[in-house]
Amino acid sequence: MKAKIYPGIINDGSVTIPPSKSLAHRCIIAACLANGKSVIKNIDYSNDIKTTIEGLKQLGAQIDCYDNYVEINGIKDFNYQEQYVVDCSESGSTIRFLIPIFSLTNKKVTFVGSQRLLQRPQSVYQDIFDKNNLIFIHNADKIEINGKLSLKDYYVDGSISSQFISGLLFTLPLLKHDSIIHIENKFESKSYVDLTVSILKQFGINIEVYDNLIKINGNQTYISCDMVVEADYSQLAFFAALGCINNDLKCLGLSHDTLQGDFAIINILKQMNAQIEEIDGGYLFKKSDLKGVKINLEDCPDLGPMLMALGSVCSGQMHIYNASRLRIKESDRIDDVICELNKLNVINSSTYDEVFINFSDLKVIDENLTSHNDHRIVMALSILATILKQPVVINDCMAINKSYPNFFKDLAQLNIKIEISE
Repeated sequence: MKAKIYPGIINDGSVTIPPSKSLAHRCIIAACLANGKSVIKNIDYSNDIKTTIEGLKQLGAQIDCYDNYVEINGIKDFNYQEQYVVDCSESGSTIRFLIPIFSLTNKKVTFVGSQRLLQRPQSVYQDIFDKNNLIFIHNADKIEINGKLSLKDYYVDGSISSQFISGLLFTLPLLKHDSIIHIENKFESKSYVDLTVSILKQFGINIEVYDNLIKINGNQTYISCDMVVEADYSQLAFFAALGCINNDLKCLGLSHDTLQGDFAIINILKQMNAQIEEIDGGYLFKKSDLKGVKINLEDCPDLGPMLMALGSVCSGQMHIYNASRLRIKESDRIDDVICELNKLNVINSSTYDEVFINFSDLKVIDENLTSHNDHRIVMALSILATILKQPVVINDCMAINKSYPNFFKDLAQLNIKIEISE
């Protein structure tokens, strides 16, 4: 599928930001590990969330999906099947959260996926399973595990992905003994671990977090809990940018008090001279004369594609650093975003870990853009497309289904003309 996006001024309207995918994953997983029934409200059934739900059903969780909420009766034991094949599709969160949880079955489990998923690093789990003398086979077609985690000390490279730490945090409280996670190297995206710990606490699990050490008591029991998933600051970034470069826009459904690391978009935009007003249930983003700034992406990598696109309309230079993890996402989000920005005459350069974007005379050199099968690239390019002088076409545009299936619908309701075709 492809989307042809026409330039246009958005109306003086508002958009309700969808629920946080990061929080939804965590709430659903915790509810599945709990005794009794939980109701998780404000669910958006993106591909990643549907993938996690289907995986957990294999463990015996009863999950009933309704329009925008799920009812979950937790896993009664971990002997539901003799062996498992779990299709994680393209969801890095799903595979990294579920690997240690499925180890509790003490049986053979095969994880499969599509696109770049099985190319993404899993070395942290490889090392842990090796030290446990358990099976962990990772090749181009699958990841296969067999055996239950039993170590008391876990050493995790914090510079690769916080998802490994969160996966262990879901699992280790269910072991009989106490455990300690030692974080080595940089502890990047710590805010995502804080999210996990916060959700676990609400489900009755106690975790002690220190600077580079996390203590987990064993023999804990998850307690069922009803929750409402708050709106997603990583998805807010796209519409916040739209308000700043196109026309004033109210973004609603947001909590002003959040642990989401991507809340950083508010302070980053303010540093860029964006005019932002806090309103009831959200923010008003006003069209602003933005300036380029230095941005540390260490704790908020998902903001990278939109910030790179924004750099092209900022006075001066946008310098994004600590960005190397963008290269191991659904795409290489540095090279691939730059590839598309080059088609729009954007002046840029990069190293492995840094990106430099200069104010540019935007013009369409090549009207055929591509998503690189990356939902965040589609959305970033779509926002920039609204201020170009002629339409552009984004190929493979339905990559948005990974996280935000209604993105084009929400954008179109703001008076942007979009044509979707085969």
